[in-house]
Amino acid sequence: MIHINDLTIRVAGRDLLKNATAAIPEGARVGMVGRNGTGKTTLFKAIAGDIAPDDGSINIPKGRRLGRVAQEAPSGPESLIETVLKADIERAALLAEADVATDPHRIAEIQTRLIDIDAHSAPARAARILAGLGFDAEAQQRPCSSFSGGWRMRVALAAVLFSEPDLLLLDEPTNHLDLEGTLWLQDYLARYPRTVIIISHDRDLLDVAVDHILNLTDQRLVLYRGNYSSFDKQRQEKLLLDQKLKKKQEDERAHLEAFIARFKAKASKAKQAQSRVKRLEKMEIISLAADPDARPFHLPGPDRPLAPPMIAFDQVNAGYGDHVVLRKLNMTLGPEDRVGLLGSNGNGKSTLAKLLAGSLAPLTGDIRRSSKMVAGYFAQHTMDSLVPEQSPYDHVRALMPGATEAQVRARVGRIGFSGERAMIPVSSLSGGEKARVALGLAAFDKSHLLILDEPTNHLDIDSRDRLVEAVNAFSGAVVLISHDRHLIEACVDQFWLVAEGGVTPFDGDLDDYRRLIMAREDGGPAKKNHQQPEPAQSGVSDEPAGGAALRKRVSDLEAKIAKLERDIAKFEADLAAAEDWKRAGLLKKRDDAAAQLARIEEEWLEANAAYEAQTVD
Repeated sequence: MIHINDLTIRVAGRDLLKNATAAIPEGARVGMVGRNGTGKTTLFKAIAGDIAPDDGSINIPKGRRLGRVAQEAPSGPESLIETVLKADIERAALLAEADVATDPHRIAEIQTRLIDIDAHSAPARAARILAGLGFDAEAQQRPCSSFSGGWRMRVALAAVLFSEPDLLLLDEPTNHLDLEGTLWLQDYLARYPRTVIIISHDRDLLDVAVDHILNLTDQRLVLYRGNYSSFDKQRQEKLLLDQKLKKKQEDERAHLEAFIARFKAKASKAKQAQSRVKRLEKMEIISLAADPDARPFHLPGPDRPLAPPMIAFDQVNAGYGDHVVLRKLNMTLGPEDRVGLLGSNGNGKSTLAKLLAGSLAPLTGDIRRSSKMVAGYFAQHTMDSLVPEQSPYDHVRALMPGATEAQVRARVGRIGFSGERAMIPVSSLSGGEKARVALGLAAFDKSHLLILDEPTNHLDIDSRDRLVEAVNAFSGAVVLISHDRHLIEACVDQFWLVAEGGVTPFDGDLDDYRRLIMAREDGGPAKKNHQQPEPAQSGVSDEPAGGAALRKRVSDLEAKIAKLERDIAKFEADLAAAEDWKRAGLLKKRDDAAAQLARIEEEWLEANAAYEAQTVD
């Protein structure tokens, strides 16, 4: 068991933890949560011995091996498989000694120990871990130095997982992973046989892979049993109880203060008044936890929708120079489509996003897009384009050269920076705050299409929830690339699979996709054998001109109707079990969904009638 006793850690004169105490059971899988900047990574450094606490102690049983991802990605000439195998220091040392040992007794000891640690199966185990994180057999034999920084960080993660330390510390392990790698890691950690502590803002990872939640809030640590959903329910119940207790205490204080003020001057009541003064002094004030809700995101939609399709691809090939990444793309995107892009990194998701945004021209073929269409594009490198010495105000002012001071300030406030915070240089902002600025700038122009490529990497859980709300309230089309399953499931209603140089609709949900990924890892059928609809082919069709577009419109609307009906059913189920203080918000969500359902059903009736009429003609 790991004991954290009365721990106090100060950074730059500010207390991050103060008299914090927790006991982590042996073999527990713990998710550490807390708002950005509360000190989670600092606590990790203290557990690892990198920094000394200002007061208190952290006691880890002797002999426990501690492992965490190296801060610097491996970059040497060794192959990936060699790099991962070297992470098992004992195995590497024993094998090296076995090559030079001459004493028969020592040779026997070495071979016995190699058998005990299952050293001979290590290459196969290392290969499975690398495959799960996205490296095929060919890539595993390439030198580390041939990969980009993000891919090399995956190798560093593979190495620490392979070493199987007694205490595994992982700080945001999914930030360098795609959805496929994230799903694999969830399953791996859920079966991890030793103690693991994970800092993560990925709600799905914290629901699948952990059995305890360690919450860092108000400079204290509280350990909860269960996954994140269980913790969130317990937190809300505690907040409600604290609110009731605080109200009761405030009423009691008001009563005592009124009695004291009324009778303290009367000799006959002086004794009673004095006793109430003492009660008042001894009363420990109940303090409510800080409101966990993050500031909302503002993603302004278009003033009016465009006629479908907004974008149409016709036999498009795309890539860079002579390298073709995507071939023969034939697809359309409607003004209200919500599309999630699936496919492992390197298959062309970002290339497709650039095509949709208009920042990359096709090599061959034709892309037709509405002349009035405005696309907002948040890419993984968007935050790097922010000017470090400029403030959020400066960035917005550059986009509103003719606006008044009040107009610019109001727009910066909607992005999430009001008052003095609007003038803080970007270099002094946290990762989550920089992401908020970049998202606000990407969606600045009332976009008809919003393309979001890994928008949650630097956001905490509460901010991710606010982003879900903003994306769902956005009135245009959305194309989403993300490893955050919660975000994807809450915001999209259709999937496109980007794989093997093409883009095809994926007829299933994320559970189906998860099974497909796991089947590949287990040597199951190749992806092209999975039952996917074939991409539309050019050529003669039995449908009348325009019939295919109408048929797709009807199908898309039916998918939206089905999703809204599921949402309404969920809201009504939640309402039946909700506390009174939650009902108003749920009622509004249900009513909004019902209004949207009525509108889309009208659109479906018109589109279906037009399609049937054209088919009859």
